[in-house]
Amino acid sequence: MNYSQLSLRGLAASLVATSLLAALPAWAVNPFSLRDIRVEGLQRIEPGTVFASLPFKVGETYSDDKGAAAIRSLFGLGLFSDVRIEIQDDVVVVVVAERPTVAEISFTGFKEFDAEVLRKSLRDVGLTEARPFDKALADRAEQELKRQYLNRSMYAVQIVTTVTPVDRNRVNLNFSVTEGDVAKIREIRLVGNEAFSESTLRGLFDLDTGNWLSWYTKSDRYSRAKLAADLESLRSYYMTRGYLEFNIESTQVALSANKEDMAITISISEGKRYVVSSVKLEGDYLGKESDFKSMIAVVAGQPYNADKVSETTKAFTDYFGTFGYAFARVEAVPEIDRDNARVALTLQAQPSRRAYVRRINVSGNNRTRDEVIRREFRQFESAWYDSDRIKLSRDRVDRLGFFTQVGVDTQEIPGIPDQVDLLVTVAEKPTGNLSIGAGYSQSEKLSLIGGIKQENVFGTGNYLGVDLNTSKFNRQISVTTTDPYFTQDGISRTVDVYYRTTRPYTQQGGDYQLINPGVNVRFGVPFTETDTVFFGAGVESTKIVSGTSMPAAYLDFARVYGVRSTSVPLTVGWTRDDRDSALVPTVGRLQKVQSEIGIAADTRYVRANYQFQQYIPLNRQFTVAFNADVGWGKGLGGRPFPVFKNFFGGGLGSVRGFDQGTLGERDITGAFIGGPKKVGFSTELLAPFPGAGNDRTLRVFGFFDVGNVYGENETVELNKMRASVGVGLSWISPVGPLRLAYANPVRKYAGDRIQKVQFQIGTSF
Repeated sequence: MNYSQLSLRGLAASLVATSLLAALPAWAVNPFSLRDIRVEGLQRIEPGTVFASLPFKVGETYSDDKGAAAIRSLFGLGLFSDVRIEIQDDVVVVVVAERPTVAEISFTGFKEFDAEVLRKSLRDVGLTEARPFDKALADRAEQELKRQYLNRSMYAVQIVTTVTPVDRNRVNLNFSVTEGDVAKIREIRLVGNEAFSESTLRGLFDLDTGNWLSWYTKSDRYSRAKLAADLESLRSYYMTRGYLEFNIESTQVALSANKEDMAITISISEGKRYVVSSVKLEGDYLGKESDFKSMIAVVAGQPYNADKVSETTKAFTDYFGTFGYAFARVEAVPEIDRDNARVALTLQAQPSRRAYVRRINVSGNNRTRDEVIRREFRQFESAWYDSDRIKLSRDRVDRLGFFTQVGVDTQEIPGIPDQVDLLVTVAEKPTGNLSIGAGYSQSEKLSLIGGIKQENVFGTGNYLGVDLNTSKFNRQISVTTTDPYFTQDGISRTVDVYYRTTRPYTQQGGDYQLINPGVNVRFGVPFTETDTVFFGAGVESTKIVSGTSMPAAYLDFARVYGVRSTSVPLTVGWTRDDRDSALVPTVGRLQKVQSEIGIAADTRYVRANYQFQQYIPLNRQFTVAFNADVGWGKGLGGRPFPVFKNFFGGGLGSVRGFDQGTLGERDITGAFIGGPKKVGFSTELLAPFPGAGNDRTLRVFGFFDVGNVYGENETVELNKMRASVGVGLSWISPVGPLRLAYANPVRKYAGDRIQKVQFQIGTSF
């Protein structure tokens, strides 16, 4: 107990004693009928607040017990520093002394935190302006402010609270701080390691002694939670390499005298390295022993691996869950032979009882509506518990792309043994996306593209996007909206409205234009959990405004269709997506097929595009990603393929290192007009950013791109493909995914336009 607590208690005791002594003459009376009640001493508090707390009214009988109860009740309000009761000719006079109220709270010397953050922390402990002042609350507030600094490893902080009385029984509070420097981790030592070097083991930690990126990662700032996570990583490292009896003997954290340097010493006991001698099953396996044996990941003759054991028990538990056994228990019991350093594993299973899902609860969705999450669930309320459906539901919610974390926990219901509740916990991410693209070339210098997208409009799960391009040669405004549940069965509807003005690049310039307004509607029909087929139709108009340096391709098009033409394209597409995350995928595959057929109005053509992405995790940190993008188009009925439907290549999303949209042959005027055939391949190796630990939102990657665009009468030849290699940065920034790439073309031809540095916010691959 510290001095302030003793003083506070002494003060409270003296106040109560004073009140009781003052009230003794009033209590030493016989009960009587109250003729009136008066309250004295009020300044800001309404009399009604006092009258509402009194256990007696005018006309009732007053007694000593009621007087004592009144004093206790008024003190309990926390509004008064003194309360006493006086009796004057059958009139009760309640005399109070109000506590001073807080007029203003100010901060001096605070640099680490914003003032609003500090005010919120004070509100959490009950100290705000216009509230009664309490010394105990001021002490708690001071401790809370210190805790905020300790959480940021600022152990030398000193806070002084100054209380200044002002008029009308009010006080001003000032918290003055001397922050001191941040305590940095200067040393991390491991004692007792023999099998692995200290540098290897320290490389597992997120905490370190500092590097060039510590200003961003704060990795050299001590955190109890981070240290606990690092110790768990250390334990896992040993336990997955056969060290079954590994133990962390002690952890010591020492703070220097100046409270600016910290040293962490971890003492461990490795034990022997054990090899698995055998694996057997015991218990009730529902007569499906052969199915369970096929799920065993532990291999006899190999070192003991805790991850494989955990993987096996989880697979067993999940398989039990597919039959409704939500409470199945699977335990791996080791039989250790220390003399021979061998361990025999026995997998004991108790399926327990089948269960229904009573209710599915959702938490953490402050913006997103419950129905947006619930409609993705394939595990239904009042149905048998099914772990496969629950996992599928979790993955579907994660693939929405609205959340950084999605978890599903099973909760038992007291008194109802055959039912469970599911708690879905999500952590929302900003779904508004400001897209900004930029690049630098000798021709256009700095080019910009922008857009605003909201993937979760008003928490409904609907998509709304506005794209704007004001570049020198291609101008566009388009509005896209998608309702993913246009029908209750999950059929989506997308509406695109756009207006484009295009003037392809030529060295000579020119004032010609291609004006292309249009609208299309498409519907997505889910056929399986990962497969969706799209159908749609649209109407678009194309107007060629003649001018100087008109590309020959546009003149040819105008001769066939006229300067104004109309197209009615029908669209058919297919998507299969089983990636683990739409935000930062590490495993899984995405496939897309999009086709467009012009069967009415002035144009006749077919256009198809296929995209393939595959993510392969090499380990927890490294991922290999493959991307393929192939497009093909052809005119129908003896008509040429419309030039404004051409594919383009080069730049982000294609072959990096080449100017955006400049791959393929030019027409005789030198204009880049793309082509009806496109081929592109890309390979990326993604790794954590140096110094960022295992943060998946900040990664570096190396890449190899190859591809080209071909004319309608050209043959796709590999030796004409452009290729580039480079490195890049991927960051899930507050305004959307950012990708920065530096590419060096390794296969290029004369006339190619190079753009080595490119970046874009709001794109992938």
